[in-house]
Amino acid sequence: MWQIASARELWLVNPRIKAPRLMTRANDNPYRAQQRTRIASAAARLIAEDGISDYALAKRKAANHLGFPDNVHLPENAEVEAELRIYQRLFQDVEQIARVTCLRQKASGIMSKMLKFNPYLTGSVLDGTAARFAEIDIQLFTDSAKDVEIFLLNQGIDYEHSTPRSERAETVLTIHDEDALVNLVVYPSQEERVTFKTRDGRNRQRARLDAVNKLLIASRMDSR
Repeated sequence: MWQIASARELWLVNPRIKAPRLMTRANDNPYRAQQRTRIASAAARLIAEDGISDYALAKRKAANHLGFPDNVHLPENAEVEAELRIYQRLFQDVEQIARVTCLRQKASGIMSKMLKFNPYLTGSVLDGTAARFAEIDIQLFTDSAKDVEIFLLNQGIDYEHSTPRSERAETVLTIHDEDALVNLVVYPSQEERVTFKTRDGRNRQRARLDAVNKLLIASRMDSR
């Protein structure tokens, strides 16, 4: 079950699929690189098929299923993401496009209502890797997180508090939007000028409403 081809192996038999950029480490050797590739491939499958959103958890579960020891060198998140994109393109293409489009439409609707709080879409819905059961992450920037709660109450929108993933966030308000969860991650206003980082040190992408709507327009044009 876990002996699946890596993205690079799949590219060799299907060159129409864009090959991911190889990632190397100074102390890599061929065997260690192969281990990381196998773990990245298995983790990508867990994310795509089971909807695991935590890359660290997916990597640990993948390594365990493959029988590697606890001290095995795990791949970077970017390596897993590269494998995920190839897996989704090969095995979930139509489903993936429909899911991402649907989630972006929901995000656009929420952001339109929350314009006074400077909303930005971020995470897998923005970058196009949203797997099954993916949640929509929207950053809000305001002087008072309480104002967001009052706004939601006045709009008749039910929400619940969730655990923030970052110490910089004041609170996370989760909305159940039909079959999707929307996380409103509220930050102080001054944080809007700060460049956010992912857990592996990359700049976190984010997009305003107009950029999200442009993505939706582009997806409609591509589907014609």
